[in-house]
Amino acid sequence: MTHSTHAYAPDPRNDAILIDVNGTLFPRAEAKVSVFDSGFILGDGVWEGLRVHAGPDGRGVIVFLDRHLKRLWEGAKALDLDLGLTKEALTKRLYACLDANNAHDGVHIRLMATRGVKATPYQDPRATISAPTIVIIPEFKTPLPETAREGKRLFTVHVRRGYPDVQDPKLNSHSKLNCILACIQAAKAGADEALMLDPHGFVATCNSTHFFIVKDGEIWTSSGDYCLGGITRGLVLELARRNGLVAREKNFSLHDAYSAEEAFVTGTFAGLAPVGEIDGRKISNGRGPMVERLQKLYKARVEEEAAKGR
Repeated sequence: MTHSTHAYAPDPRNDAILIDVNGTLFPRAEAKVSVFDSGFILGDGVWEGLRVHAGPDGRGVIVFLDRHLKRLWEGAKALDLDLGLTKEALTKRLYACLDANNAHDGVHIRLMATRGVKATPYQDPRATISAPTIVIIPEFKTPLPETAREGKRLFTVHVRRGYPDVQDPKLNSHSKLNCILACIQAAKAGADEALMLDPHGFVATCNSTHFFIVKDGEIWTSSGDYCLGGITRGLVLELARRNGLVAREKNFSLHDAYSAEEAFVTGTFAGLAPVGEIDGRKISNGRGPMVERLQKLYKARVEEEAAKGR
């Protein structure tokens, strides 16, 4: 069980879920990929986290799926990885997996695509001898209620979000060691999540979420140059501007974060979650008025999306 914004209550239904591996459904205990798979050997692949909410007919709707698939396809193209199917075909596979599990609300999907099976453990893509491996794991997972109310504790780590010519932070790849090392350092410091700086010392993002502050009534987040193109991050910026709030993507330092009126993180799983402490500095007593307002706006936007149905 994680203590980050990804914390959830165990659900016994997850013991019997069916997992889609390359279009075939397997019980959880039998869902496997090859030890020669590119993702296992090298972290060579891309992935998405998806949220499912009940639609008007009671069937699950994967909200903002178009945005997620766009990011997945862009990442695959950057890796010179042909996924081997269309967005429409993958969408049908996703919904077939949900229906087979009777999973229509409060569901989180991990969608993973790797380059496929290798002839031998070797990094050259030309050693791949199969079609891509595509796995769909739907689980009944909802954020703990306190995540939306109580402030998370962040710790600024020495691990940086690096330059794009080393490993582009915009690529949602299976290679997450950079973020894992950051997470480990934050956990060792007793924090819930890591706050990561960019190569210039400005605040970039967290190890698994995007970071925002409220400063003089304005909403600030990083320039975006050194972080993933977050779906929820983008939606929050859109919603804020649409509702008359000043929302800026800009460089800012830890000085600005420490002195902020409020702070919060965003992600597909938990939406918006308040931050109460950064490096031992108290920011706020849990959820502040701006975070509460943005949470309501985001909830309404998700409901609007789910209401469209499949």
